[in-house]
Amino acid sequence: MPDCDSLDLLVTPYVDGDIGDADRRRVDDHLRLCAACHSRVAAERAVRELVRTRAPELAGLRASDSLRTRCSAAAAAARGQRSIVPAAAPPSWRARLVPYALAASLILVVGGAFLYQATDKSTGVLAAELTADHVKCFAMNALLGTHDEARAVEGAMLASFDWQMHLPDHAERMGLELVGARPCLYGEGKIAHIMYRHRGQPVSLFMLPRTARRASVVDVLGHEASVWCVGNRTFVLVTREARPEVDRLASFVQAALR
Repeated sequence: MPDCDSLDLLVTPYVDGDIGDADRRRVDDHLRLCAACHSRVAAERAVRELVRTRAPELAGLRASDSLRTRCSAAAAAARGQRSIVPAAAPPSWRARLVPYALAASLILVVGGAFLYQATDKSTGVLAAELTADHVKCFAMNALLGTHDEARAVEGAMLASFDWQMHLPDHAERMGLELVGARPCLYGEGKIAHIMYRHRGQPVSLFMLPRTARRASVVDVLGHEASVWCVGNRTFVLVTREARPEVDRLASFVQAALR
C-alpha cells in the first residue's frame, strides 16, 4: 500500500475529480485502509461542497471580526499540531488526524455563518453539515478515546434535550457498538449526536428537536444520510456504507426508538 506522504499531492485532484484512473484507484485502495487519510478527504470534500452550494450567498460577503478570529485560531492550531511531529520520524495516524479533525471543525465554524437559513430549506445541505460533524466528532473521539455507557447517554439526552429515550436493546446483534454521545451545533441550534461503530465503521445518529423533515436518503460527501421524522423530532443516520446496509441500520434504529 502506498504511504500517506506519497499520496499528498493526489488528494486535492482526487476530491476535485481531476485525476487519472490509475491514480484514483491508488487513492481508493489507500483510503479503504487509512483512517487518517480518509478523514482528510472527507474534510476537503465537505469544504468543497459547502463552497459550491453556498457560492451565491458567499459572493460579496465579508466575515465578521469574531469569525475571522476563530478561523485564524483554528488554522494556527492546525499548524501547531503539525509542527510538533519531528521531521525525521513518520507521524502516527493519530498525529496526522489532528489537522483534518480541526479542518472539519473549521467547516462548521465557517458554515454556521452561512447555513442558518439554508438548512431550513435544503435536506441536502443539512446532510452535508451533519456529515462534516460526523467526521469531526469521530476524528476527535479517535484522539481522546472516550467511550460512554448506555445509561450515561440516556441520562445526557434527558438532561440536554428533555428526550426520555431508550437506546436499542441488543444492538450488538446488528454489529453495533456504542461509542458515546455529545450535543452538537448546526444551522438552527443544538442537536443530539449519538455515535456507534458498525463492524468498525463509524455510524452517527443525529436527533434534531422541534424539526420536521420529509423522509429521504441523501448521498453526500462519500456518505449516506438517512432522514426520517417522528413527531416533532427529525433523525438523521450518517455512515459510509452501502445503501442496503444504511436502510437496514435505519430501520433497526427507527423500530428501537419508538
